[in-house]
Amino acid sequence: MDKEPAKKLIRETFERSFAKDRFIYFVKNLLNKIDESGSTVLKGSHLPDSYKPHIESLEYVGSYEDSEGSGLDVLIVQLKKETSLDRARAMQRNFISWYLNGGRSGVLRDASLIAFVSPSENEWRFSFVKMDYKFVEDKHGKSKVKEEFTPSRRYSFLVGENENSHTAQFQLLSLLENDEENPALAEIEDLFSIEVVTKEFFEQYRGLFLKVKEALDEQVANNPKIKKDFKTSGVDTVDFTKKLLGQIVFLYFLQKKGWFGVERDAFWGTGPKNFLRRLFKKDIGTYSNFFNDILEPLFYGALAV
Repeated sequence: MDKEPAKKLIRETFERSFAKDRFIYFVKNLLNKIDESGSTVLKGSHLPDSYKPHIESLEYVGSYEDSEGSGLDVLIVQLKKETSLDRARAMQRNFISWYLNGGRSGVLRDASLIAFVSPSENEWRFSFVKMDYKFVEDKHGKSKVKEEFTPSRRYSFLVGENENSHTAQFQLLSLLENDEENPALAEIEDLFSIEVVTKEFFEQYRGLFLKVKEALDEQVANNPKIKKDFKTSGVDTVDFTKKLLGQIVFLYFLQKKGWFGVERDAFWGTGPKNFLRRLFKKDIGTYSNFFNDILEPLFYGALAV
């Protein structure tokens, strides 16, 4: 697939509410092929008791095998609680462990690509979980299979209509563009590498830091009042930029938890995940200067106390 159609496919898949057909189409293009025979849905009494409070259903979409014979299953997991998408990742991981260890069919599987979907379907999580199986001896000298998660369990893409797809494009684009070779499981695992994503984040963060600092330097140089304020406060543009960006990142952390804009009498944690953007665009409230009227009172009149 050419680059621009691939980017469009990622945006249409990951910047919208979950849609099964769109998700399957994306996975088919990512892997180049999947076997969709035998697709099933498990719900209710067919799920383990410990997961019934959290999982509405498990749908097996299809399977994929790479050139080395490693098997991957494509799954859709419908969650019962809106807050489970963010707060119950250990439960989600353990549920997939149960599945990969033969919980559905009695057959061990190597890995899975999963769409964890919130009840509203506005947000969902695209995850990869891989199990390593190895033989170990117990204290009696008998061999048994021991399963271990790979480090890739530490990262997945949180997507949906309130999210952008920048990271997904950065990670997934090369695999979508390759129509000739079917990917190995190791390549798919690399797409979910937290180390790669963290490196990209800090490169972007550094660029933003320099941009903000340069803008402040210009303000200080050309505006005597701002220059006096900085001097009186004993703060330079480097320290101010560090603190400002750190405070904004913290606001996004709170926003991800759904703690902003919770409706009266609604469950805590159900606030909109685009609250800050809506605030900035004046969809919520009004202001003359975003920093002076919104951020400064929030930072120093609310969060500081």
